[in-house]
Amino acid sequence: MNLYGVTGWKNTGKTGLMERLVAEMVARGLTVSTVKHAHHDTEIDHPGRDSYRHRVAGAREVVLSSPRRWAVMHELRDRPEPMLAELLTRLSPVDLVLVEGYKRANHPKVEAYRAETGRDLLARENGTIRAVAADIAIDDLAQPVFHLDDTSAIADFILRDLGLRA
Repeated sequence: MNLYGVTGWKNTGKTGLMERLVAEMVARGLTVSTVKHAHHDTEIDHPGRDSYRHRVAGAREVVLSSPRRWAVMHELRDRPEPMLAELLTRLSPVDLVLVEGYKRANHPKVEAYRAETGRDLLARENGTIRAVAADIAIDDLAQPVFHLDDTSAIADFILRDLGLRA
């Protein structure tokens, strides 16, 4: 499975970059899935909905199906969060899986960076970051630096790095 990540500190443009990369890769004819990591108690279901009531009642998994989409919600019930590798086994085969977050996981990544956050670049310490997409020029990195909005060039880099068609 071809896997590439977008990582970075909070409010650096990760989600926007992910959204643009998915659209770019799909426009190039690739099938793409995504994995998004959240660091908080993310609620994808809402109180009062039937599926929410099923989960609260104690169901470990709830499948929600409609004519347009289906989803599986899995409650951990105080068990540890699964590793990324385990989650990937649950995806249907695609050409590329883009992962948002998982800073410390071992897959290759592009770091989204905005100077206004005041944080240092993760790429200086994290060897899995292969390129940086930034809103400023950065001249002192070993990794290539792209403008944060240059989606086409970032997509070309990812595909070349994975050995896929660019």
